[in-house]
Amino acid sequence: MKNLLICTLLFSASVSAIEAPLPPALPWQGESEKLLNDVPAEWITPAEQSQFATTPNYDDTIAYLRRLQRQSPLIQIQEFGRSAQGRPLLLVIASNNPEPLLNKRLRSPNARVLIQAGIHAGEIDGKDAGLMLLRDIALGKKTALLDNSDFYFVPVFNVDGHERRGGNNRVNQRGPNDMGWRTTAQNLNLNRDYMKADSIEMQAMLRLLQRLDPDVYIDVHVTDGIDYQYDITYGFNDRFAVSPRTAGWLRTQLQPALDKALKKAGHLPGPLIFANNNRDLSEGISDWHASPRFSHGYGDLRHMASVLIENHSLKPYKQRVLGTYVLIESILETSGKHKAALKTAREGDKAQRQESFGFQHQADEERARNIEFAAVSHENYESPISGRQEIRWTGLPINLTIKQVPSKPTAFVTTPKAYWLDAGWTDAIEVLKRHGIRYEEIRQPTKRTMEFYRLDDSKIASSNFEGRTLVDSGTPRIESRQHVFMPGSIRISTDQELSALVVALMEPQSEDSLFAWGYFLPVLNATEYIEGYVIEPLAAKMLAADPALQAEFNEALKDESFAADPRARLRWFYQRSPYQDAMHRLYPVGIER
Repeated sequence: MKNLLICTLLFSASVSAIEAPLPPALPWQGESEKLLNDVPAEWITPAEQSQFATTPNYDDTIAYLRRLQRQSPLIQIQEFGRSAQGRPLLLVIASNNPEPLLNKRLRSPNARVLIQAGIHAGEIDGKDAGLMLLRDIALGKKTALLDNSDFYFVPVFNVDGHERRGGNNRVNQRGPNDMGWRTTAQNLNLNRDYMKADSIEMQAMLRLLQRLDPDVYIDVHVTDGIDYQYDITYGFNDRFAVSPRTAGWLRTQLQPALDKALKKAGHLPGPLIFANNNRDLSEGISDWHASPRFSHGYGDLRHMASVLIENHSLKPYKQRVLGTYVLIESILETSGKHKAALKTAREGDKAQRQESFGFQHQADEERARNIEFAAVSHENYESPISGRQEIRWTGLPINLTIKQVPSKPTAFVTTPKAYWLDAGWTDAIEVLKRHGIRYEEIRQPTKRTMEFYRLDDSKIASSNFEGRTLVDSGTPRIESRQHVFMPGSIRISTDQELSALVVALMEPQSEDSLFAWGYFLPVLNATEYIEGYVIEPLAAKMLAADPALQAEFNEALKDESFAADPRARLRWFYQRSPYQDAMHRLYPVGIER
């Protein structure tokens, strides 16, 4: 027994000592390395001190920021919430404005730029780049960036995940050591939580977005999947953007400036890269349209110029952090330079009332196009471990022509005048409050005739996702019916600035609607029933009285699985009888046209 224990311990130690092999790193040097020169010793950031081998813990991060606040009146720090484990969520403000953030919505003449790091706390490039840039602002090197822009910085959004530090947290990422964890202390992925807003951290972020109303909202990540030459990739909703004027500003003003600045500094920017098949590049990459569960999809609904940054995980940490510094600096400079056009675009999108919306984006192969792609060579081999073809990246740069496949919406809805939500659905109403959506409460019983959805073929997912049970709406059937809305019901007008967000939350076919996230699950439950000894003779009477019903039943019997299921056959008649529950699968939201 003793020998077995020793062998087990030795085996465990040998396994833990095995280091996961990463593909070879491409050699790199760039002008951005000069950002490390001429920094006073006492102001070298913790990441710089370690030669970018490590990243500071949260306490050390806060301590460094507090020093910057004491050093410069341009730097302020505010707490905008607490994490599930009670850690402070911090907002750092760099501004020439004496009061850049008030307790009410800010109306600053400057471009308001919010940079968010660490929503996935292992992907922490943005934090260390932000510390460096704030240092250079506080010491006077980069104060000109604040002439036309206010810089708002969340150094770590997922602070509990940040403190779940370890050397084994992101096996496919090249540094830093002891990085944080992807999800929160409640195991929630914050970049799937924007619409349902379950986490206390996201609820705090939504309050901050409402107070600040940033012109530009940047979310810094690190991506993996396949190897390629690009070190900084980024993207935003464009072709089917809910905020087309703002998307146009991103495309014509911000994107060219970012690409120019990054290339000048020795970095290689690229589009967001999500391979359609990580083992076969011939299937191309997806030109992804983000739904609003993601930061930049949600930002599009709020008419913010929202960009997702995805640095490449296989590039060294130093290279990624320096590229992120250049990126943030260029965003501040460009946003300030073109602030008038940016604010005009946003106001135009806020005033817009879109007549229809498309949801459930899928690949649009017909509009695929070839693009030049800065790739890394690879070889395929038959793996005795997985029993299939695997891919091995060689570290040699090559240029390829591959296809880029856009997406298109497949479910369309017409924007109504308003939605009426029945009293009693308090959880759903609370989510609307969290988003700052305006609605009016019904004070007395109100009888109205309007449209409702009947969710005949909705399906509940077999497993949970992000702590919730997802629901596929199927194809809702519209029916007109009279309904009494009791006190406590609400009417949500679409004639408001957040009309697109209202539609995305209230339409069941929206992939991130309240219905899709399981807020109305009980309506799918059949709670009344009828015994077989009653329904069978009733069915016989129904068939005798209605030849059309007999024909419909005969047609249904052609389905062999239905014909072989006695319960399904009896249920078929119950659903067509006057005893059927009229509220079963009826979406409890009235649609006012």
